[in-house]
Amino acid sequence: MRTSHLSRRTVLQWMGAAGLGAPAFAARAGTGALDRIRERGALTVALYKDMPPFHAGGQGIDVQLAQALAEALGLRLSMLPFNADENMGDDLRNMVWRGHYLGFGPADVLLHVPVDKPLIDETPQARIFAPYYRERVVLARRLDRLPHLDSLAALGDAKVAVPGQTLAGWLMIGADGGAYRNQLTTQWKDGVEAARALQRGEFDAAAGLASEMESVLRGDARFAIAPLPSPRARRDGWAVGMAVKKDATDLAQALQAGINELQGSGRLRGMFESANVGWQAA
Repeated sequence: MRTSHLSRRTVLQWMGAAGLGAPAFAARAGTGALDRIRERGALTVALYKDMPPFHAGGQGIDVQLAQALAEALGLRLSMLPFNADENMGDDLRNMVWRGHYLGFGPADVLLHVPVDKPLIDETPQARIFAPYYRERVVLARRLDRLPHLDSLAALGDAKVAVPGQTLAGWLMIGADGGAYRNQLTTQWKDGVEAARALQRGEFDAAAGLASEMESVLRGDARFAIAPLPSPRARRDGWAVGMAVKKDATDLAQALQAGINELQGSGRLRGMFESANVGWQAA
């Protein structure tokens, strides 16, 4: 089964053992990656296409973050939107350390990479670092129809919208031995679409990523958003960061410093708030 870019990415994120802090970079002579980028005058940032609220139509949280990082380095921003490949390893190869066989890439940095030890160990050609958000799978519900939901069994016969080929979809389809399959509607391409269907009153609940659900429903008193009440769902979620070539130590250090400043100043939180998403420290 060929899955959407969101499902491939979230599955890899889900499989991570735990969110990691920013790695300590060994002090050594720089490779000159940052100098070469400065000679060019622009930071090329790879962004996943059609991944609201992080990137859609040239707008989103990751677009704002990319712009802020370029400015911190004194550079122009050059965005390289792309469609995800079969797995995260392919994306890292295409966008970070080798380039795509169709002739584009690599970029200087790829955003929205799970800071995940197994992925780090499996990809020695890339440096994965600078976690800037903690994502998780959630269930949003109408409070007038589902005032309490301590377990999925409390759904009763409630109708649930969920993008089928995503982590949230797979969790819901397989939950309790498939007990809820007949009450799921799974045609949505992402959790934002599912959340909008819930908002329109077409469903009792919707499942997806916290960033997706919140971007549509956060602040609306008619709805509650909480971690998916399933033993297979990690309530603490996973860390999201970025990746550069393994030997681009000077670039990684500069980007890490940029993330540190954005977080310390509150600008990073503000980027998420502008998309109606509550920032969660990684």
